[in-house]
Amino acid sequence: MNTHQKFYELVDKYNVQGPRYTSYPTVPYWDEKNFSVDIYLNTLEKTFSESNNKEGISIYVHLPFCESLCTFCGCNKRITKNHGVEAPYIELLKKEWDLYLLYFRDKPKIKEIHLGGGTPTFFSPQNLESLITYLFDTSQLSGQPELGFEAHPNNTTLEHLKVLYDLGFRRISMGVQDYDPIVQEAIHRIQPFENVKRLTEWSRNIGYTSVSHDLVFGLPKQKVSGIIDTVQKTIALNPDRLAFYSYAHVPWIEGIIGQRGFSDEDIPTGYDKRILYETGRTLLEEAGYIEIGMDHFAKPHDSLYQAVLNKNLHRNFMGYTIGFSKLMVGLGVSSIGDTWLAFGQNEKTLEKYEEKIKQNQLPIFRGHILTDIDLIIRKHILNIMCTGETSWEKTETYFPEISQVIEHLNEATKDGLVEINDKHLIVTPLGKAFVRNIAMAFDLHLQKKQPQSKIFSLTV
Repeated sequence: MNTHQKFYELVDKYNVQGPRYTSYPTVPYWDEKNFSVDIYLNTLEKTFSESNNKEGISIYVHLPFCESLCTFCGCNKRITKNHGVEAPYIELLKKEWDLYLLYFRDKPKIKEIHLGGGTPTFFSPQNLESLITYLFDTSQLSGQPELGFEAHPNNTTLEHLKVLYDLGFRRISMGVQDYDPIVQEAIHRIQPFENVKRLTEWSRNIGYTSVSHDLVFGLPKQKVSGIIDTVQKTIALNPDRLAFYSYAHVPWIEGIIGQRGFSDEDIPTGYDKRILYETGRTLLEEAGYIEIGMDHFAKPHDSLYQAVLNKNLHRNFMGYTIGFSKLMVGLGVSSIGDTWLAFGQNEKTLEKYEEKIKQNQLPIFRGHILTDIDLIIRKHILNIMCTGETSWEKTETYFPEISQVIEHLNEATKDGLVEINDKHLIVTPLGKAFVRNIAMAFDLHLQKKQPQSKIFSLTV
């Protein structure tokens, strides 16, 4: 059996539904019955007092508005062309931040801000400036904070770039997805290459130091020839880093109505889907990009790759990030906060979010308080996702169920995906494609209660 045949047999074997592990426990396994906002706020105060002066805090801001619906998107969004919604939403975000300030004993030290969506550049430069200035005026900055935002190439203006740059933003992530007109029509994201090229050149000329492009494989009607064209065009623009995400087809999830806009038969699966990634990965590596963690690539000079070398790559609800901070505040509709000891998610509808803010309540409606064993497992999964290895030789990393985990990994070990020696696990080069499956073996919540219905996307 040749190497390629073996690999694609493994794809068929391990292509099951599973989490992406931007958190542990994953949201479907949160213990919501034993969660309370009061307990969550106690953990917020505790973590803040312990970590603010050390590593500072991260802030994720969810900006949910989009002018049109992209049918591949699984994000929380509100479709509207009415830009009158901007200013009131910015005021709600400021009021939510004010509520958090009541629980901070000192001025928060901002280490990281990420503006996500929706479409952050739906908002005018002036409204974005108003929000960021307000956050800065009520905080202090930690050294050189990592400030980044997601940009839609069709509506991001030169003024957006200049205003955010002047505020200290140096990282921009552009949603590209795919350049094939047939795919763009299927996902309702008509976006000419010229728009991405213009935005990339503007960003470079202004001085952004980390320009990122987001690509997606496994989209409806996507072909190998289209992936080659998309990746070659991307390479020609020379972004510092890029994400090459697997399309998550999850139309059964509440609120994900857009993904029903095309036929399931249009979506590549299994071997057909994985060859799209492998084709793109080969081209990217030949162009000097280095594969990092799961579905991310960076040039050697980029801070994401430097974080790998310095062993401080981290992963949270924002994805891969270059520095560790225990406290992440989530602002906006559906945002998730992380105190390291607990997770808390905001209301998922704008109406309920607004109602609670106007009642001077934090808009958290569910969450999870991590147990001691959760914290240990979380660390192992972070190690696997960020460094490709983990160990349980120290007391603080040992847990009684480790023998059960090793047993679950027997097949992966036989298939050459992991090597386990002396209480140490290493993900092999072959195993990188199956890192979600490897992490799943450590997921005690998942092992105790396998999903009885579709709740996750496919892992490969």
